[in-house]
Amino acid sequence: IYLYDKSGDSENAESIDDYELASRLSFFLWGSIPDEILLALAAAGELKEPAILDEQLDRMLKDHKLKRFCDSFPSQWLQLERIISSVPNPEKYPGFYYAKYRDSMHMMLEPLLLFETVLIENQPITQLIDSDFTYRSALLEDAYQELRTPSATDKKNDGAVTTLKFSRVPVTDRRNGGVITNAAVMTMTSGPDRTQPITRGAWLATVIFNNPPDPPPADVPPLDEKPPEGQEHLTLRERLSLHRERSDCKGCHEQIDPLGFALENYDAIGVWRDHYENGREVDMAGTLFRKHHFGDVVEFKEAILAEKDRFTRALAGHLLSYGLARELAASDQIALDQIAEAAAADEYRFQTLLKQVILSKPFQSKTNPKTAPVK
Repeated sequence: IYLYDKSGDSENAESIDDYELASRLSFFLWGSIPDEILLALAAAGELKEPAILDEQLDRMLKDHKLKRFCDSFPSQWLQLERIISSVPNPEKYPGFYYAKYRDSMHMMLEPLLLFETVLIENQPITQLIDSDFTYRSALLEDAYQELRTPSATDKKNDGAVTTLKFSRVPVTDRRNGGVITNAAVMTMTSGPDRTQPITRGAWLATVIFNNPPDPPPADVPPLDEKPPEGQEHLTLRERLSLHRERSDCKGCHEQIDPLGFALENYDAIGVWRDHYENGREVDMAGTLFRKHHFGDVVEFKEAILAEKDRFTRALAGHLLSYGLARELAASDQIALDQIAEAAAADEYRFQTLLKQVILSKPFQSKTNPKTAPVK
């Protein structure tokens, strides 16, 4: 359930009334119609008063119905629906499968639980990039460490109902933690047999920086899953360098390739590796935005955090677009700058960012299309 807002010329924008604000708030945060408290305040014309609105936002953020937002928004933002259709080669990655089940069914819960905790506890959004905690089930712990071989305890079920329990655990290795290096993202941005740095780079550009690359030219064939004869000794970076020699491909690849190769130490199901199957060492070094050099994935996370204002603005854009159920227009850009600046002033705390999105002019306005005068 969502409320659709047409984008248009900012000159035609007008403030929404209290009832419209109640609906917009409720659909945004709760995925449902306003409750009696919101409707009563709207009827009294009091909901838009700053102190009352802030009080209601605090109440809504503590309500159990916020769970709908914590499931819906991050799933869309992180594109987690892609993990459902990911099918790693069972011969190459047998540990990904057990009976008819895939690790992907619980991989996707890790980033959702992290997102929810950062929001509920009002932690800085930088935790989404480089968190000091995460959530793991026993199966997921095995999936990160090695290709899982079902143990005797796995096989012994006797028809009993089993549950999958996730526990909050500290991150002791910064290669883990955050949403960008979790197994769900690594798997859904890979092919059946190998990683896909271009896909991973495009995902990072779109999700983390809200700057999606242009689609590739229609006549550019995809890179083969397996190296052709005579190229078995090459690394994936070397194979791709041959693939992107075209001048009309070079610009986008300069943007997304450093992002994608930064995650190349994670294989097609998110397991860490230092070498390819041909024995060549993984080379993931690169430069972010042509100014932040990184030599390992921890330095890559630090490079992103050095650009945390850019990430804050990007996440604000995703939130505002979700809240209005439309793509953002040029007239919304000033509001994004203001939202990001206010969040930065409060140590990038998530609830502050979310509140600033709600207080922004685009969220508090509606655009009425111009109509021709009646003759």
